[in-house]
Amino acid sequence: KVCKRKCAEVQRCTPCKQPRCAFPVPEGGVEDGGGGSGDASSNSGTGHCHLCPLDVIDTSSINRLPSSILLKVFSHLSVKERCLCASLVCKYWRDLCLDFQFWKQIDLSGLQQVNDDLLVKIASRRQNVTELNISDCRGVQDHGVCSLAAHCPGLQRYTAYRCKQLSDLSLSALALHCPLLAKVHVGNQDKLTDAALKKLGEHSSELKDIHLGQCYSITDEGMVALSKGCPKLQRIYMQENKLVTDKSVRAFAEHCPELQFVGFMGCSVTSLGVIHLTGLRNLSSLDLRHISELNNETVMEVVRKCRNLSSLNLCLNWSINDRCVEIIAKEGRSLKELYLVSCKITDHGKNGILYSLCVHTGAELWTGHLINDHNSTLVRTLSLSLCLSLSLCVQHSLPGSKLPLEATSAQ
Repeated sequence: KVCKRKCAEVQRCTPCKQPRCAFPVPEGGVEDGGGGSGDASSNSGTGHCHLCPLDVIDTSSINRLPSSILLKVFSHLSVKERCLCASLVCKYWRDLCLDFQFWKQIDLSGLQQVNDDLLVKIASRRQNVTELNISDCRGVQDHGVCSLAAHCPGLQRYTAYRCKQLSDLSLSALALHCPLLAKVHVGNQDKLTDAALKKLGEHSSELKDIHLGQCYSITDEGMVALSKGCPKLQRIYMQENKLVTDKSVRAFAEHCPELQFVGFMGCSVTSLGVIHLTGLRNLSSLDLRHISELNNETVMEVVRKCRNLSSLNLCLNWSINDRCVEIIAKEGRSLKELYLVSCKITDHGKNGILYSLCVHTGAELWTGHLINDHNSTLVRTLSLSLCLSLSLCVQHSLPGSKLPLEATSAQ
């Protein structure tokens, strides 16, 4: 207000919050940004503070753009940038940052400021969340996840790597309240037990992708219950789950016929369990790294029966030898990737793979000495690529080949 006791003839105005009073905020959709209607110091006709001189109004304000354009601009910002930067500029921007389209897929991974209060607020305002990622958010507890699960029944994808503070309560709540749940990645959560897996098996029949690596308390009991209740599973990955044995492998092979990606790295699995994977006709990727009792015959049988297998990881299996690798090269017609770090492979086995490539593709290769013990080669010949990831990886080329071969170090 104008001071009446001093300088009544001069129009003065109290400091206004920038840019809220400086930007002309139209009313109604494109003409109404919604940011000036609640401000007591704004003029409904002009959209600016009625005490500010007209010559300070920025007529080229970004707020003159249609809201659809601004939403498109904000879509290129991260959640952190929208919440901690853009939403603090003005009320109009805050309202735009709260638009429902930004809160369908919420990625809060690595943000240490995230806590239960934030998840509760999101759950109370936005009930259309379909994806949530809270990996490495140490401030989130079971209460926040349970609250969001209760208010967001449409949640389909949940990721929470390395959230060691979370327990069975959070995963059980998701299973109970989110019937459309299709993806659960909860690796490295020490407090998860079979109780949570049983809840998933009872209520999450749509589950297709699950990652339970380094959840050390999980046993065969929970895994069997999960396999029976989730027949649509396409991907399962386990890592260093020492309480998971052949019983779990057999259960998934029997009850989940649509499995395409299977990983049991470092689990207490043997050839007796792996052999059951031969019944998975859609299997395309198999990770059997560091399996202590894996014999060559089992691996060869899996390659023979699983005709769609395109990626096979046998790293750290010291029993795999030249004969096994030769059979893999001959029978694995769809194989694109073969990883053999620290396997018992010699020049004879590696050369056998290259000659098998000739048989598959009709290529003519140089018949001299191809690879020595200190080299590895990524061979791309027509549609077939085998990646030999050996302990010592250096670039190597094959002279004299009539078909161009690309030789690079395996990553």
